Amino acid sequence: MPTASERVASKQGEAQPEKEENQNSKSSVRRNSGRVTGCKNSSEEEVPGDVLEVLSGQNPVAVDAFIRHCNLNPDSYITVQPRGTENCLLDSPINALRGPVKLKTFVELTMDVASASPRRYFFEARILNAFPQVETLASSRSSLNNIATLNLMVLEDFPSVQIPFEWLVQLVPPLKTRAFSLSSSPSAHPNQVHLTVNVVSWTTPFKRKRTGLCSMWLAGLDPQESKGVHIPVWFHKGSLPPPPSSLPLILIGPGTGCAPFCAFVEERAVQSASGSTAAVLFFFGCRNEDNDFLYRNFWLSHAQSGGVLSEEKGGSFIVAFSRDQPQKVYVQHKMREESQRVWSLLSAGAAVNVAGSSTKMPSDVQSCLEEIISKESGVPKESTVRWLRALEKAGKYYVEAWS
Repeated sequence: MPTASERVASKQGEAQPEKEENQNSKSSVRRNSGRVTGCKNSSEEEVPGDVLEVLSGQNPVAVDAFIRHCNLNPDSYITVQPRGTENCLLDSPINALRGPVKLKTFVELTMDVASASPRRYFFEARILNAFPQVETLASSRSSLNNIATLNLMVLEDFPSVQIPFEWLVQLVPPLKTRAFSLSSSPSAHPNQVHLTVNVVSWTTPFKRKRTGLCSMWLAGLDPQESKGVHIPVWFHKGSLPPPPSSLPLILIGPGTGCAPFCAFVEERAVQSASGSTAAVLFFFGCRNEDNDFLYRNFWLSHAQSGGVLSEEKGGSFIVAFSRDQPQKVYVQHKMREESQRVWSLLSAGAAVNVAGSSTKMPSDVQSCLEEIISKESGVPKESTVRWLRALEKAGKYYVEAWS
């Protein structure tokens, strides 16, 4: 992604109902709205489809415990000389750490002390220091191969480990930004950004509680704090370019994949207030209507008579509730039911935008589109693959997926 402007955002949030993914994992989705202030380093304004990179803070208790277990002096000063730009952003606080800086500040801004996915040799280095005997090392390494634990937890489990700070800088995973699709249109919400954040917590096989670093940190901020909450953020161009108002749209966004399409619909609504706009057909999916129907009122209001998603304007809002009946129903099932409508928009030059999980969903949606094109146009299945490739080359087929 190109380098983008750095801004400081203050967070305001409201929670959606919590949903349970499985026995050991729970997540809730929150829409966080932030007022954007500060200086802009580029003349380019953000648009629907853009991405916001957020550098989260860390739990101060975890940072203090990490420093204590490593026998470091938090008030000592160190000199930072980065060797490269890997895992760094050009205008980030990380690169601003030139010259002497407090050790605690460096740890807070650059070292993910509670990472859920530490590097393999991070374990091995600690074991080598704690257990120099070959036989002990072999047995310990074998027992640790299947453990997914926090770096801080490793230090707590092996208190005899002592590693030089120069090694820690290389061994501890860097604190990385997290990317979120904009859930709002700047035209509808000037000087604000809205994000859809999945707040995740889970329990490991060893009965330890884990949480998502950035999402849990955002959820824990207090928007009523008198001094405000300042968050380092960067705007980037996303995978979904903003469509012109005259372009018909077929949107497929199950779960939090609906986030960028909130921005698309808001933008199209602003455009429709001053002129004609093309049809928008949106397929949304979630597990249960009562538990995780994200932005229910928002979508339904725009699907009413005269709205952006209304049938009166040639579009529609169609939902698949996968767990509300014995047989699972996903967005591709609803697409097949609406195959004539989908083909009609495709024939009229519509663009297809897909957003959501990068597991099976994007490929399932593509297969479904191939079936629809073949069925409605009468062309062989092999020809539909070329048809979709041509659509992609024409800039009318985009996928934004994440793991």
